[in-house]
Amino acid sequence: MKTEQIVTDTTTTAPSPSAPVSATATAFTVILAVSLCHGINDIMQSLLAAIYPLLKDNYHLDFWQIGLLTFTFQLTASLLQPVVGLVTDKRPMPYSLPWGMASSLVGLIVLAYAGHYWILLAGASLIGIGSAVFHPESSRIARLASGGRHGLAQSLFQVGGNAGQAVGPLLAAFIVVPFGQSSIAWFAIASLIGIVVLWKVGNWYNSVRANTARKTAAFVSPFTQRRVFWALVVLALLTFSKNAYMASLSSYYTFYTIEKFGVSVSVSQVLLFVFLGANALGILLGGPFGDRYGQKAMIWFSIVGVLPFTLALPYANLEWTIVLTIVIGLILSSAFSNIVVLAQELVPGRVGMVAGIFFGFAFGMGGIAAAALGVVADAKGIDYVYKLCSYLPLVGLLTVFLPNMRKGRQAIAH
Repeated sequence: MKTEQIVTDTTTTAPSPSAPVSATATAFTVILAVSLCHGINDIMQSLLAAIYPLLKDNYHLDFWQIGLLTFTFQLTASLLQPVVGLVTDKRPMPYSLPWGMASSLVGLIVLAYAGHYWILLAGASLIGIGSAVFHPESSRIARLASGGRHGLAQSLFQVGGNAGQAVGPLLAAFIVVPFGQSSIAWFAIASLIGIVVLWKVGNWYNSVRANTARKTAAFVSPFTQRRVFWALVVLALLTFSKNAYMASLSSYYTFYTIEKFGVSVSVSQVLLFVFLGANALGILLGGPFGDRYGQKAMIWFSIVGVLPFTLALPYANLEWTIVLTIVIGLILSSAFSNIVVLAQELVPGRVGMVAGIFFGFAFGMGGIAAAALGVVADAKGIDYVYKLCSYLPLVGLLTVFLPNMRKGRQAIAH
């Protein structure tokens, strides 16, 4: 029986998955520039979560209201990102990046001087809009500059964001907590730097497009449309399990350590920084290992391999909690760059749309999980939340249904 294959005309400037590694060296300067701006973008994002204890006291918020803040930010980002990616696949807009950073800058100012809870929600949504504009197009630029080393480029791009997420709580602990909510506005300086850098990146992208033919050879997928569809569903479920668990740590880890171990707010934010720092290191290592051993192998290791440590976490003392969260951050974070690269290879020619869908879906699932877990925390307590979430990595067993892209490319070659 003849199977239907996917033939996609790669109208994007990114290399096709079947193309050999480019003779041109990886444009590390460009990748590092978008990684730096990813860090600035995610510092602004992580400041929101890092100041939750401060906002909770200042505005007398319940946990469900904390969850709604995360939900508002992440839902805004998740709904817009696939749309931005789809549009920029057809018409790349590199100069949209500084405008996205400007939206986040305005969101910071709003958070700094909000007089009411609903204004906090408006500030969170503006930061979400900035994130939605930033991720699809900057991910495309990182892939274009990769020289064929897609996993490495995706990891370097993502590690900037994770580093920003890790630094945010530390900056909150040593700047925002001592100087108050209005000090959030000081971070607008970093946003202005990001706007300038992203404008320069846009100039580079335009020069590359002017000297490169837009049409490349079509890539014929060895997999049927049905197989690709179900592979994308599995990748989405894996993203859900990863980000739902990450939401339990990024949104509620400070409350967990304060309530269970009696640490101060500043110490809890330092512990969150340690976890997010391990997260950044894990994502930096995940992409290169995926290039070497295959994305599917790394997804197996990342999501299923973390299960023993998540199961142990709710029963650990403070010292072991710190150790376990470091290990969890290292292992679990290495999955996402490989998920994105595998999805982009499954749907060639749709780099921006796929990046938008998976970054957006990650944000959305994180936001929904944060809101739901806030309700559970109010009803059952924070400790119950971590016992419940410890089983989420079991979803990683679905990795068995993912196709092997290396074998697929070999099938095309023959």
